[in-house]
Amino acid sequence: MKEAGHRKTQIGIVVSDKMDKTIVVQVERLVKHPVYKKYVRRRARYKAHDEANACKVGDKVMIEECRPLSRDKRWGVRQVVERAV
Repeated sequence: MKEAGHRKTQIGIVVSDKMDKTIVVQVERLVKHPVYKKYVRRRARYKAHDEANACKVGDKVMIEECRPLSRDKRWGVRQVVERAV
């Protein structure tokens, strides 16, 4: 059983900020191919809640799990790790 207060976090790049108080974050991970043993890049896109509309496209952000806020929004922005140039 999971301990109380533990939430998953992930780091990704903001790919869209067109919605109000919502950003789309793309998270990349490396997975070893079962047959060829070569590392393959896998991408996942998450909608995250951005209360202050502070994040812009290209920012590197840390998102964390939260309660469902809409049909497909289950993550929230924890902090901006790096601003886009």
